[in-house]
Parts: sequence; structure tokens; C-alpha cells
Amino acid sequence: MTQSQSSYSKTQVYKEEREIIMTESTTHHPHEMNKDDKGSYASVNGLNMYYEIHGSGKPLVLLHGGFWTIEAMGEIVPQLALSRRVIAVELQGHGHTADIERPLRYELMADDIAALIRHLGLEEADVFGFSLGGGVALQTAIRHPEVVRKLVLASTPFKRDGWYPEVLAAMGAISAEAFAGTPIHEGYLKTSPRPEAWPIVVAKVRQLLTSDYDWAEGVAALKTPILILVGDADSMRLAHAVEFFGLLGGGRADGDMSGLPPAQLAVLPATTHAGWAPPHHGMMTRTQLLLPIITEFLDAPMPKAE
Repeated sequence: MTQSQSSYSKTQVYKEEREIIMTESTTHHPHEMNKDDKGSYASVNGLNMYYEIHGSGKPLVLLHGGFWTIEAMGEIVPQLALSRRVIAVELQGHGHTADIERPLRYELMADDIAALIRHLGLEEADVFGFSLGGGVALQTAIRHPEVVRKLVLASTPFKRDGWYPEVLAAMGAISAEAFAGTPIHEGYLKTSPRPEAWPIVVAKVRQLLTSDYDWAEGVAALKTPILILVGDADSMRLAHAVEFFGLLGGGRADGDMSGLPPAQLAVLPATTHAGWAPPHHGMMTRTQLLLPIITEFLDAPMPKAE
């Protein structure tokens, strides 16, 4: 296989992964409210950020994956909303939130989330992020620990080489042309207030995904209770998830003898990242497994401060 054929193949795989998740439900018009009329905008850091509120109770901020929208997160949103106030967000350049003149960086988007939490008059909130949204969630806890009560991270590495090499290669191969005509592209055109910015947004996401990072130092300093979720066939290396757990004090001793660490690790069986491979069990399609694990973690008492 030639280098050009290899890049094309990897790009096709990346497209297929995202197409499995994106459905006809992602066809709102710009500024349209969600079906329950709970869609709103908040002005944060020069960004007109779209968010929806579902349910009532303790606040939980929910952050989608790259090129996704709130609806692409699927059934987990209404299910979590049965017992808590879900604040589902669309990040810079995604869905109803238009891109602005600044880079797409995890740190900047984390600052947006902290600003949104304060904008809503909340002292703190739980935060749940998947993939790219997980990176934003993790940076929110690192940069603004005072506003994050508990953190749920699904398929989220703390450094770039936590992804498998073939996934990193696919990230480097994405382009506006590769996505042309896909549900992701069509969904963007129908939801974005600035549909003409599509090529710019794709380029920014590619730059974000191909930029190196290592947040080990910030992770090791965290006091926030964290639940790490990973599929046993995820795009994130399973060994990396265990390493992540170790940075947070997990996997070091028998819990019956020394007590449980504040962090938790859950490996979902027969689960991939996006669900393009049969039987199409992507992380965010596994509601029946995710819901009890996440609910138990969030409902448990906060650990006593040392």
C-alpha cells in the first residue's frame, strides 16, 4: 500500500466512525431551540455558546466528542436527566456554537466551561466529557478545580500518545474534503450559525488533534474524584487508561486492606470508541452499562479531605 493509499484508508475509517454516530436527528436549523425549548446561548469569553438544560437536580455539565453535537451523544442525555440537571454544551465551532477568531485549544474551551458554570450562577458542577469533550473536561478540572465537584472521563487520554498509532494517523488525515457529503458535514451546515466556516473548523480540529500534549503533572495534582471510562476495544490504549488510574492513586494496593482510591476505573466489554465495527457498540451507545456506573459514582458521598 502506498503512503497516499494509506492516508486515504485512514481518512475513510475516521469518516465511518463518525458517520455511525451522526444521524438524521442532527438536523436543527441555526438558533433553533431543542424540542423541549431548553436551548439557550451564553456569552463567555467572546463566544456565543449554545447549551441545553435537561432535567433537574444536581448539575452535570456534558461535553460531546469532536465534530459531534448534543444530540449525537444519544440516549445517555435524557437518561441522566431523570435524576439530575444535565447542562449539555456545544463547544466552539460545533453544532449551534459558531467558531470565533481564536485557536481551538483544550485550555481555552476549558475556560469557556468554567465561565459557563459561573454564568449559570453555580458554585460547582459535575462534568462528564467524551473523547475531545473529555479533554476539555479534564483541562477544566486542572485549570479551574474550584468549579468541578466530580469528573467523568470517557475515552479520554491525558497525553496524546494514549491513542493507538493508527488513530493518531487518522487524526492527521482528516480534511474538509474527506468529510464532504457525510452526515457530519450535513449536520454542521444545518446547525451552525456560520456554515461557511466549515473548512476553517475542520482545519482547527485537525490542528488540535495533531498537537502534542502531556498533562501528567496536572493530573497527578488533582484532588477531584474522577471516574475513568474506557472500552476494551477503544481508540484509547487500555494500558494508558491503567496508567491514568495509577496517576490518580489507583492500582497500587489491595483495596480491602488499604481502602479505595478516590479515582475509579471502568472497562466496558465489547466496546469501541465510535461503534463503526460490528456489533456497533461505541462508547456512547452503551447507555445500559454507563448509566448505573456513572450514577453510582456521582451519587456517592464526596471523599473526606486528607
